[in-house]
Amino acid sequence: MTVGPAIDDLHFSQEPDVDEVPGPKSNELLERQRNVDSNAVAYPRRVPIALDEAKGATIRDADGNTFLDFFAGIGVLNVGHSNPYVLDAVKSQLDDVAHTIDFPTEARIDLIDKLREIAPGGLQGSSNVVFGGPSGSDAIEGSIKLAKHNTGRQGVLAFEGAYHGTTAGALSLTAGKKYKKGYSPLLADAVHVPYPDPEGTEDGISVERALDAVQRKFEDPYGGHESPAGIWAEPIQGEGGINVPPQGFLQGLRDIADDNDALLVIDEIQTGFGRTGEWFASDHYDVTPDAITMAKALGGSGLPIGGVLYHEKFDTWGPGGHVGTFRGNAPAMIGGIRAIDYIESHDLLSHATELGEYIRGRFAELAETTPEIADVRGKGLFVGVEFVDEDGAPADDLVEAIQTRCYENGVLVWSAGRHGNVLRLIPPLVLTEQQAEVGTNIICDAIDSSTN
Repeated sequence: MTVGPAIDDLHFSQEPDVDEVPGPKSNELLERQRNVDSNAVAYPRRVPIALDEAKGATIRDADGNTFLDFFAGIGVLNVGHSNPYVLDAVKSQLDDVAHTIDFPTEARIDLIDKLREIAPGGLQGSSNVVFGGPSGSDAIEGSIKLAKHNTGRQGVLAFEGAYHGTTAGALSLTAGKKYKKGYSPLLADAVHVPYPDPEGTEDGISVERALDAVQRKFEDPYGGHESPAGIWAEPIQGEGGINVPPQGFLQGLRDIADDNDALLVIDEIQTGFGRTGEWFASDHYDVTPDAITMAKALGGSGLPIGGVLYHEKFDTWGPGGHVGTFRGNAPAMIGGIRAIDYIESHDLLSHATELGEYIRGRFAELAETTPEIADVRGKGLFVGVEFVDEDGAPADDLVEAIQTRCYENGVLVWSAGRHGNVLRLIPPLVLTEQQAEVGTNIICDAIDSSTN
């Protein structure tokens, strides 16, 4: 039985409708924000928009301009903004009880059951879930504690290009220097090794070279660090540039972790819940992690919730072994259940796969006549387009210009990559075929006008 409205009925419109941007009301709110909000605010500096309401894959600003959303709150709103099938249950839960710490509720137990059902590989039916704080960073912190507690070791291993969050432990795993500047020291014995270059890349860091670097950190007696408690990897690097590793990489990590009694933790915070055309991106590689970290789309409607799903054999904590005041956000939990139901009912995994192939195909076609496009990559509705200048150097200024032109013409996109030269597209999974075509046309026009 199909649940909720059809995806065509979720949106304000199938096309953007933009007049002057930013308009006067948006400018007023942007100015008020600059006067009182933190200097840490980042997104309005690149996309000067003040939000008023949103539905499906569309957003309206304070002046009534309607945009196609190819950003989805950094991959949070997989079933779209204000999906009524999700929100009806969330509102009902709010009327009953919202804050439950870790006392049992139907919402909590049902969500855990759903997660065990869709978990990757051997985690299906053999996993437990721990909720801690409300963010992806909190989920990473929980996974670090899980690995340390089960191995008795302190070291952690992640990858160059990685982003895992910005709390102290998560920031130790994050590779970006700009996020760490001024905050040292962080966790001791945190090491980063090369992530293989995206699949299809002929030169650069191969799977063999990347795995050799990991293995040496465990097994070389002069590797320079304690053998890590675990390996933390994104199955597709997001902030690092939508880097899709070649086949064999995740399996190689699985083998090294097994050989060295370490945990393999796969960060599915951005790639989970259908984003790549599978429930979890690790499903593309037929690899079962020991643990996966979850947040973003986990709450279904944008409500914050983070958690770690891990093999039950690692559930060695005693009471209070991992805690957090907001680990019982019942509205977010019921939102997560409803989002999973909606994705299943509307076959959004296949839909994401098909639309992603269409969008990447359009950019690949454009690349044939646009030398600035160095690569097009991704899986499902997780799309990256890498840009370089005439000398082959990263062209972050070009990506910023494309982003601005897209915004002016009604499509919201973002960037990624170590040098900011990758256009990142992560629209809601409920994006329609017409919206995909219209939005991609606008993005391609923005690329044309910015490169000619």
